[in-house]
Amino acid sequence: MSADPLIVEFAVATTPSHAFDTWTQGCSSWWPAAHTISGDPTAITFEARAGGRIFEQSPDGRQHQWGTVLEWQPPTRLRYRWHLFFDAHEATEIEISFAPAGEGTAVRLEQRGWDRLGSAGAPRRTQTQRVWGTLAVGFADACAVPGGRSG
Repeated sequence: MSADPLIVEFAVATTPSHAFDTWTQGCSSWWPAAHTISGDPTAITFEARAGGRIFEQSPDGRQHQWGTVLEWQPPTRLRYRWHLFFDAHEATEIEISFAPAGEGTAVRLEQRGWDRLGSAGAPRRTQTQRVWGTLAVGFADACAVPGGRSG
């Protein structure tokens, strides 16, 4: 089993501030509906504070929690516990940073805590790596939209 953190790095064509806002306030503009609990959320919310919830709002008004914000440092850093599709006791931790890089922003996502999942850790890490690769493309596309979109 791999206890190594999963690291995903890529660049987006926008400022760190816009990238941070697109990740947190505009998540529903790039997060695929098929990769949600309801399949058609009306909103995806990051509560802007340590201890804040990360959740989707279903069309019927129910809220499905995906995680909890641990550190909120706009526009450069965000850290949270993440358990989308799993029980909260199976949460991993995600730390994401947004740093100026030339004309755009370098994004670095590190997801750790796989070792806490026992034998499920390695296969879940492998699957998650594939998913983040796909999500990064959608996020980069959303960052390219001037002004972004809140969700």
